[in-house]
Amino acid sequence: MVKWTFEPGHTQGVIRWNHLGFANPTAHFNLVEGMLDFDETAIGKASVAVTIPLSAMSTGVPDLDDDFRSADFFDLTKFPAATFKSTKVEKGESGRLKVTGNLNLHGITKPVVLDVTVNKVGTNPRNKLPTVGFEATAMLNRSDFELGRYVPQVSDQIDLHITAEAAEAKGYADYLKAQAAKEAANDAKKK
Repeated sequence: MVKWTFEPGHTQGVIRWNHLGFANPTAHFNLVEGMLDFDETAIGKASVAVTIPLSAMSTGVPDLDDDFRSADFFDLTKFPAATFKSTKVEKGESGRLKVTGNLNLHGITKPVVLDVTVNKVGTNPRNKLPTVGFEATAMLNRSDFELGRYVPQVSDQIDLHITAEAAEAKGYADYLKAQAAKEAANDAKKK
């Protein structure tokens, strides 16, 4: 089984809800950190664990972002991150994967099933590292996580779409160390 590290700069998600029947606004999250055990030849042994810093979530509307961060919604002071840890990975329909796991959000843990498409497994031409990319979707109910304020005017159901890129863990760690050393050398030259 190959160990992979999610690249925070290339792993992000979008949540979408319905507002009063008029619009379907979105919020984006990024800076996701986590690890993946994945080998295309041993799907049943795959696993994933990620942490999503909710402070990095943005709707693009400052007042709504403030509302989301408040105790009325995500209460980031108490619950600064969400986590997902898989419990089972299996082949699904049409070449997709079905990833079942536990989502901890707002201090509540509930099972969630992700419908996952493997975009590509190969070598990243920019950093020369073995890399894998995925798309994942799921539907959640806000009320399951005690985030159901304004239901039914604002939909309880949330559509979740995640795009993720992960690099082979050891190679990625070495790459990050080399990048940090290069930046330090450049900073030293500027002084």
